[in-house]
Amino acid sequence: QVHLVESGGGLVQAGGSLRLSCAASGLAVSSYSMGWFRQAPGKEREFVAVIERSGTGQDYADSVKGRFTISRDNAKNSLYLQMNSLKPDDTAVYYCAASVAWGFPVKKNIYAYWGQGTQVTVSS
Repeated sequence: QVHLVESGGGLVQAGGSLRLSCAASGLAVSSYSMGWFRQAPGKEREFVAVIERSGTGQDYADSVKGRFTISRDNAKNSLYLQMNSLKPDDTAVYYCAASVAWGFPVKKNIYAYWGQGTQVTVSS
């Protein structure tokens, strides 16, 4: 059974940083494209970042490019999202997800497995 468990969320002031983690079990992160999505109240869940299956390439939403970095640790079977220069607009529940698709999947319906999410709140 696949489990993705996010952690690391919290309350931070604008300009601050957070590092989200996603611990995977039941699948190997090295065999999947792994993504981060977020959902703010009243909004659709949106793509944030993805690291493709080989682990050598990443893609980001324009809104986070240059501020967020996605990475993974195959030995720990974990996915990470380093978030710097946080803005109030980054406030959302952040989800990690796994997809068997190759390349840089950005559509949420391509992802088969999801975590339960972790809340990130950025105060102004």
